[in-house]
Amino acid sequence: MSSVHGTGPRSASRSAGTRVKLLDSFELVCDGTTLRLPMSAQRVVVFVALHSRPVQRSYVAGSLWLDSCEERAQANLRSALWRIHRCNQRLVEVRGQQLALGSDVAVDLRQVQELAQRVLHDCTSHDVDVDASALAGDLLPDWYEDWVMFERERFRQLRLAALDVLCERLTRAGRLRDALDVGLAAVAGEPLRESAHRAVIRVHLTEGNVAEAIRQHRLCRRLLRERLGIEPSARMRELMRDVDMANTVR
Repeated sequence: MSSVHGTGPRSASRSAGTRVKLLDSFELVCDGTTLRLPMSAQRVVVFVALHSRPVQRSYVAGSLWLDSCEERAQANLRSALWRIHRCNQRLVEVRGQQLALGSDVAVDLRQVQELAQRVLHDCTSHDVDVDASALAGDLLPDWYEDWVMFERERFRQLRLAALDVLCERLTRAGRLRDALDVGLAAVAGEPLRESAHRAVIRVHLTEGNVAEAIRQHRLCRRLLRERLGIEPSARMRELMRDVDMANTVR
């Protein structure tokens, strides 16, 4: 997906410092150098990074090593923390019985969450200069632990909603090529999300591409029928009503 121009999290995150990448894959970058961590240490970093406040050591150990007794879980956590601090002392801070990400550590997920919230809640804004490509990535898609999957789904819903809103905003601004890129990214993120299909159809109708709008509508209807056994909503029928009437007249 091409980016809607403007300053976004990904451009800002290239600056020096400590950066944790959670979108698409895990990566730890310190002053421009990629550092390697064993998986046990990665899990601790990710778990702490997914919490905006300090978390209790016992909670971290119990959540990450569910099948171990408390003593063994705490030992595993101590070992992981030793490896983390050996790699980067600033990454995870130990505050008594609490753990927190270092205050100077940037996390791409948090930056994109803030971007999505701005898009969704600044309803009076006409600003469309948003780095839309930042909203295309999923949280650690190849991690299958429950605590990651829950956060992944929550973030996915947030970013897809932001893409829907941004697509509509770009359409109103007449930036139809950018709007189409953003709308198709939302459809790719969740093909069963009808609101994303509606946004793409509106772009096509605004461009005068009725055939493309009909094709997108048929794709949406087929996906909903085959995978969910349902028909498109009344909002979709209303959107396509003028198109159907025009075809009937012809």
